[in-house]
Amino acid sequence: MTVSNIINNRKRVLESTRAAVMKAIDELGYVPNFAAQALASAASIRVGFLYHNIENAFLSALLVGALSGTTRKGAQLLIRPYETLDLDIIRNELKALIRSGANGILLGAPVCEMLDELGRDAFDVPLMAMAPGAEVVGVPSVMIDNVAAAREMTDHLLAMGHRRIAFIRASPEHLVRASRYEGYSDALAAAGIVIDPTLVVDGTMTFESGLAAAAILLNRTDRPSAIFASTDDMAAAVVSVAHRMGFRVPEDLSVVGFDDSPIAIKIWPTLTTVRQSGSAIAERATIELIERLRAPSIRSLDPIYLPHQLVHRGSVAAPSAARSRRIAPVR
Repeated sequence: MTVSNIINNRKRVLESTRAAVMKAIDELGYVPNFAAQALASAASIRVGFLYHNIENAFLSALLVGALSGTTRKGAQLLIRPYETLDLDIIRNELKALIRSGANGILLGAPVCEMLDELGRDAFDVPLMAMAPGAEVVGVPSVMIDNVAAAREMTDHLLAMGHRRIAFIRASPEHLVRASRYEGYSDALAAAGIVIDPTLVVDGTMTFESGLAAAAILLNRTDRPSAIFASTDDMAAAVVSVAHRMGFRVPEDLSVVGFDDSPIAIKIWPTLTTVRQSGSAIAERATIELIERLRAPSIRSLDPIYLPHQLVHRGSVAAPSAARSRRIAPVR
């Protein structure tokens, strides 16, 4: 115990005792086993993580960040999946995490945005929201400013000369549906452009929904010169449809996305997008949650905003003066 106290700078120890222990450590070449220390201390802190669709790149980044955070703070990470967005299923899985010993729970979107429907009072452990689309009332969160990010991306398209800018919204159950659309709308309004509601199409944040949305927008006789999709998966789908229809990206159509997920650099041309680091968000959220568990006096519910970045790649150019001919419409 004395050696442990000296190595970890705990308690007051006589200087003569400290000197003798440090001399012995030096002579023996002893190196503390920090992994064992983490395991030993983890018994008091267990962080729960509820997840869905492990194949989603952003979720994978969140898991990596949560694992990094628990490792750094000497805690355990307990993970549990849910199959669908059914409230009863999610509620039961959250309670199962608590029964398995979770002292606090990390929640990604959209679950962290559904707490009123879930009945947050039923969960008697601290919660932390990761990357919600907007501030979650009553729950601390780590996130980016989605409104500002979408506004900046739309401003970029406007600066390139685009005026007919279409927008593909996110799923209704996600707060980013409203926040990213708000940023798009604000930028157009500031530029004196009246939004054409027919240029706003709904998606479900999947590649398949992006295919359907792109077909609607690109089969118009007055098609947009640029399309801003709320996720990279949907933006990649727009690029795919544009190629099939014979439109050149970015010469005939500029396309931008959001998240900077791996697909952004796997398509051609590579995608201009908004980068938010899922791993950085989750690591910060995990550390914040653990610190609150160890110091319950920390009660601030103010969201923590991490920086975002516009990543400029090859999918944006000034609008072409002459429209390319339309090839066969996509069915």
